[in-house]
Amino acid sequence: DEIETIEPTRVDTDYLYDIEVEDHHNFLINDFIVSANCDGDEDCVMLLMDGLLNFSRSYLPARRGGWMDAPLVLTTRLDPKEIDKEAHNIDIMEQYPLEFYESASKFANPKDVEDLMDTVSKHLGTEAQYMSRFTHPTSNIAAGPLNSAYKTLGSMVEKMDAQLALARKTRAVDADDVAERVINSHFLPDMIGNLRAFSRQKVRCVKCGAKFRRPLLSDTCPICHGRVILTVTEGSVKKYLDTSTRVATEYEVSEYTRQRIELIGLEIKSLFESDKSKQMGLLDFM
Repeated sequence: DEIETIEPTRVDTDYLYDIEVEDHHNFLINDFIVSANCDGDEDCVMLLMDGLLNFSRSYLPARRGGWMDAPLVLTTRLDPKEIDKEAHNIDIMEQYPLEFYESASKFANPKDVEDLMDTVSKHLGTEAQYMSRFTHPTSNIAAGPLNSAYKTLGSMVEKMDAQLALARKTRAVDADDVAERVINSHFLPDMIGNLRAFSRQKVRCVKCGAKFRRPLLSDTCPICHGRVILTVTEGSVKKYLDTSTRVATEYEVSEYTRQRIELIGLEIKSLFESDKSKQMGLLDFM
């Protein structure tokens, strides 16, 4: 049903006091109204109504990924069989057997110790699928850091340095392996992707915002004669090159990774530096 009318209601008093009664969780509203405290339920209803009333498909971007995390489907009944299978691997044990720790010290494959663990997947379709046990109780499920280091640290380089510093302090972690994984999984793909994007980029007019698939013959916009600029900058392509080189020097990474960094550096240098117009000093000839 659509909302027909909205009538704001004003109160005569300037202030509203909530006096909560301990143990009963009731609180007094004004002078004569007593209400049960159900903040969590109220929040759920308000958040649900906000998603239903203030949501429209016209708000979603048309590009790929625009529908990600959008409330397109409303689930009224939770069936453990229909959720992600990753949740089925959660253990529901009050304590782990000794064989589990012995296998962990030998770096055994998780599949080899699966029979030792009691997981959610073994109770699907039974009443036990909704039961949960844990090894370490807590008085507050929300206890813990209120702000993670991922938010307090600024650039990605600072986050990487903090990660590697923690890896060096942890005996169970191979800091050299962590450094190589960071280079291969983050820095190298980022530089390769930006290098490819730079060669295929569009150009944009700073005045009217028009975009063109290829660089123009002139440096002005054919629509408004404004200045045309690139959409992918040189800094975005080479922003992790110096950092990757430094990490590869400080840590024992494989020779293959070192050569990949060197080759990408040569490609970036050949793209942005001109041998004819390169400025040289006296030390370059000594």
